[in-house]
Amino acid sequence: VVIEPMLTDQWFVDTDQIVGPALDAVRNGDVKIMPESGEKVYYNWLDNIEPWCISRQLWWGHQIPVWYGAAILTDDEGQKRIDWDNPMTFCAASFEDAVAQADIYYAEFNQAYAATTNDPAIHGVAEALDRAQAQEAHAENPAQNYIWRDPDVLDTWFSSGLWPIGTLGWPEETEEYKKYFPTSDLITGQDILFFWVARMMMMQLDTVKQIPFNTVYLHGLVRDAKGKKMSKSVGNVIDPLEIIDEFGADALRFTNAAMASLGGALKLDTARIAGYRNFGTKIWNAHKFAEMNGVFEARPVYARCTNGVPPVTPNATLNKWIIGETARVREEVDAALATYRFNDAASALYAFVWGKVCDWYVELSKPLLQDDEGDSAVAKETRETMAWVLDQCLILLHPLMPFITEDLWSQTAKRDKMLVHADWPAYTTADLLDEAADRELNWVISLIENIRSARAQMHVPAGLKVPMIVTEMDPAAQAAWDNNEAMIKRLARVESLEKADGFPKGTVAISAPGATFGLPLEGLIDIEEEKSRLQKSLDKLAKEIGGLKGRLNNPKFAASAPAEVVEEAQENLSARQQEADQLQAALNRLAEIG
Repeated sequence: VVIEPMLTDQWFVDTDQIVGPALDAVRNGDVKIMPESGEKVYYNWLDNIEPWCISRQLWWGHQIPVWYGAAILTDDEGQKRIDWDNPMTFCAASFEDAVAQADIYYAEFNQAYAATTNDPAIHGVAEALDRAQAQEAHAENPAQNYIWRDPDVLDTWFSSGLWPIGTLGWPEETEEYKKYFPTSDLITGQDILFFWVARMMMMQLDTVKQIPFNTVYLHGLVRDAKGKKMSKSVGNVIDPLEIIDEFGADALRFTNAAMASLGGALKLDTARIAGYRNFGTKIWNAHKFAEMNGVFEARPVYARCTNGVPPVTPNATLNKWIIGETARVREEVDAALATYRFNDAASALYAFVWGKVCDWYVELSKPLLQDDEGDSAVAKETRETMAWVLDQCLILLHPLMPFITEDLWSQTAKRDKMLVHADWPAYTTADLLDEAADRELNWVISLIENIRSARAQMHVPAGLKVPMIVTEMDPAAQAAWDNNEAMIKRLARVESLEKADGFPKGTVAISAPGATFGLPLEGLIDIEEEKSRLQKSLDKLAKEIGGLKGRLNNPKFAASAPAEVVEEAQENLSARQQEADQLQAALNRLAEIG
């Protein structure tokens, strides 16, 4: 059997007549497309636009609002006759409107027919299923005119092109239409910039003479972990419902936000989703720690805030510091959201909540919360500060992780309103940052991190308490050490600190602003053995790096391998090189001291 295409009449939109305002709206800045590379794609499509076929032969969709009826022709002798092969069209919003148009069109013919047949009983216009039925019915009853509707439906993109106004009750000027149109932001996939976004622009500007939105944010496609487009045939489709069942909706949402860089693709890796599930667990545990220490027993701190500013003026350096850090991250998140950099907002919140709050503030607050068995002024102040900080974490995280934050919000205190309705904070670092506290605590944290890094790099046993040497400290550094000596020693596993004029052989230098510390390694590790271990690791990495460089420098590999394979090799090379650099730095340090 030979299958051939059947040519049928199709309806087209003459887009040349409506494309101009849509182009101008972007060119003059009324509508902003992000990333900017999307504007070039937009211009390329619309500058070279072709007539748009809007007929589709489907059984679902909006049926084309066109009815047909037999055409009335007049021959050379002035006689009128019916032409079924080239029917007349009636474009109307409803069948009743089409009938009204048909009545006007057939009026003269009906009068002539009545005069010829002496039969005034014209029955008006009736609807038939198709042309064949209309022709057959008219043959049986010539006094009746028949029209039939076009069986095709509108192109999906034509119907959805009216979405901004159609969903608000247009063509009626409803209250919703007056309130919400035009809208502000459209977030959509970059692959339908022309198919949907450009059509909405053209159709709204043509029908209601207004832009439908002022910003178009184009997110990347969600791909698999290797960057491949998901395909059922390939078998790499990731079902979000299965991901939610395994890791939770918040973990999936935060993963997507963390990868939503402008113009980038979202490579969905279950290992990364699992990491953000752990982030949710960390938030939960921090609240449980606070609950066990009576942080939520008083009247909710949030209810006593003004524009988000805490109702407590702390004296403890730690509490002053965390309040300033909260203000700093609030500004970072707002700046990121204002420029549609959702990945930057997610990264800032992750670093603050996990690093500053859960790792440092919770740990450093323990002695303050236990001061005088929790009855001292500093303990009370710390509870109130912690309550405020955790509330701010929930508020700032809520757009990205709505479920766990809403749950914790309702569990930790009796609230006047849900978290989704909570006021977004407006405080700034200028309002809340204490420069002295900020400088001191960041000095302490930097020192502890540098000590831990040196210990790990030199393979000093984790539980071993070690002596340290200091050669110099300026007054600010000395004050920071004196105020936090016990805490530094406990968290960095330091046994003692001795003043010396210089470092003995075998000492690793540890820097801190305004001070120089040293970690003597003699007796802690076997330096020669450690050098040998590092060299073996470097030699192994050198072989791997050489192999990867050989593949990437091979023109045949670059030309024939899939793009995602080349990208994976480049990422592996970068990771191996970074690891080698770290090992080389450790080896260099050992060479200096050994």
